[in-house]
Amino acid sequence: MVSSDEKNELAGTPVRSARTRGRPRSFDRATALEKALMAFWEHGYEATSVSDLTRAMDIGAPSLYAAFGDKRSLFEEVVQEYGARYGSFGDRALAEEPTARAGVERMLREAAAEYTAPGRPHGCLVIHAAANCSTAEVEESLRRRRNANIAAIESRIDTDVAAGVLPPDTDAAALARYTGAMIQGMSQQARDGASRTELEALAEIALAVWPRA
Repeated sequence: MVSSDEKNELAGTPVRSARTRGRPRSFDRATALEKALMAFWEHGYEATSVSDLTRAMDIGAPSLYAAFGDKRSLFEEVVQEYGARYGSFGDRALAEEPTARAGVERMLREAAAEYTAPGRPHGCLVIHAAANCSTAEVEESLRRRRNANIAAIESRIDTDVAAGVLPPDTDAAALARYTGAMIQGMSQQARDGASRTELEALAEIALAVWPRA
């Protein structure tokens, strides 16, 4: 017979049992979070169930809820961790390179490397997790992140236009959105099996449309 706790686990409902209250945590939280990150990265948000997560993290549902909250809260923490550990190359490129074009060139080249790195899922977690996502709050959160990235590129382009590095008639918004489309497309291409070399070739083509002062 299935216990009430087991039924709650299968339903994705937090189990709040007196048997687990106060029990010391018997797993490494950082390791469990990394395993959850890999599960969401591989399968996306919607297709990754609580049961999938507990298997991947090697913990029970009560421990998951006690340490991370519900599935959505865990995913939000995963996205933060992903951004810090795997997805920060774009921000660094824009901040460290002397021009918007140089920043985008570095961003696209590093995306080609990051999205095809061995030993982990290919593509971008933030882009892939949004596919077939029917949870409105998660979908909106991921959309805001993608749009924030495009806005950062646009701001960097505007700076170069004001400084005379790019022509005054440069359409910063369109150029930034074009770059965002390239990044998103490279993520999907990587998941479809494109190699680093093939993605770097796409980056070269993408950069060819950039205006010159």
